[in-house]
Amino acid sequence: MHLHLRSETLLVSVLVLLTISASALEGARAQAATADRPGLYQPNGALQSPPLRVEVIDGTSFRDIETGTTYRLYGIDSCAPGQLAKLGRQPWPCGTMATAWLVTATLNKWIACNTLRQANGINLARCSSADHADIAADMIKEGVAVTLPPTSEDPAIRAYVSSEQEARKAYRGLWASSFQIPWEYRATLSPIQSVAPTASARQ
Repeated sequence: MHLHLRSETLLVSVLVLLTISASALEGARAQAATADRPGLYQPNGALQSPPLRVEVIDGTSFRDIETGTTYRLYGIDSCAPGQLAKLGRQPWPCGTMATAWLVTATLNKWIACNTLRQANGINLARCSSADHADIAADMIKEGVAVTLPPTSEDPAIRAYVSSEQEARKAYRGLWASSFQIPWEYRATLSPIQSVAPTASARQ
């Protein structure tokens, strides 16, 4: 009797192990089959950065202090370094303001970036931190940045466009002042002065 029960228990254990092994093998095969599927999102994939500590370059760009990799916030632009806006008769440094905002948002914070594409060796990315689920989106909401014109390569992000419209209506940040659109301002600078963010910004 006891021997019969032991045999049944052993048989059940073997069947369970075989089922688990078969499931694991099937999962591995499925993962291998889909690894190269276009548009597939996988956590910790090649385009998703590990947590970064960064140093800010300007109002939309920063550099990973460990690797030197440069990231630019996708879909937005901000006043260029040295650019001024005017509130009434009072000029104020909107380029400095944008840079200061990004420094405050990233200083001593862990930043994660999801690179959408690369241009001229720069990662165009959507980035976040513990305080900002989408850094670029928050810049637009506060009137610190503007949306870039859409192109076939870089379509507009509807949430960004909607947030910009709301910021305009509320006269937040830049929208309370007169200012030159950043990429048009850069077009007036000499090649040495101008640091255009991407080809998209110039179109």
